[in-house]
Amino acid sequence: MEDQEWIAGKHSLLEALRAGRTINKIWIAEGAQKHLTQPIISEAKNRGIIVQFVDKRKLDQMAPGLQHQGVVAQAAPYAYAEVEDLLARASERGEAPFLLILDEIEDPHNLGSILRTAECTGVHGVIIPKRRSAAVTATVSKTSAGAVEYVPVARVTNLVQTMEQLKEAGVWIVGTDVAAKEEIYGGGKIFTGPAAIVIGNENKGMGRLVRETCDVLLKLPMSGQLNSLNASVAAGVVMYEVLRRRRGEG
Repeated sequence: MEDQEWIAGKHSLLEALRAGRTINKIWIAEGAQKHLTQPIISEAKNRGIIVQFVDKRKLDQMAPGLQHQGVVAQAAPYAYAEVEDLLARASERGEAPFLLILDEIEDPHNLGSILRTAECTGVHGVIIPKRRSAAVTATVSKTSAGAVEYVPVARVTNLVQTMEQLKEAGVWIVGTDVAAKEEIYGGGKIFTGPAAIVIGNENKGMGRLVRETCDVLLKLPMSGQLNSLNASVAAGVVMYEVLRRRRGEG
């Protein structure tokens, strides 16, 4: 893991500051709109973080390819959680665990979008594999609009083994598969108890062993000519269905 990470964008940086993330230094483009950057400057001042105003071109060089919106920060590396931390988080809230397992989601924009929706729907944590998966990066943070600071992400060596451990802890593993026979809207009381929702890879879906380890497979109903959704969109639909069930609306 690198000794530092970059956070780019106003929302991402402001949420990182508010969440207590370790920020080493902040650079703001000269001429940036004051009403947009002032909250960041105020938070940084309260925490004693150095803020330097520079030419926008310097920010382009520091964070190439990122839409930094005139704000870039150097931060400590993202601290991944342990799976046990996710379960403990649910317990502390007095809620049944609601987890996401992402099987080789490769696009950082998809991961960021999923984390943003996860924060909005009360997901207690997200589990990703260490290999063949997008990691938490500046792009993920930017796309998540800062949600990455509030939804813990656990990075594991073996997804299948982790799924088995969750089963032993009483968590129901629910896989999403376009070929499943049952739709998510007819899943009974699965979503109201301890549940981990598995979202497969953008192109190939869930791996064979991951699919076989699921307790149940569910699909999203399709009425059009296409038979699949973008991974982050599909994940969002399922997360909101879980939230709806848990609020007693289904």
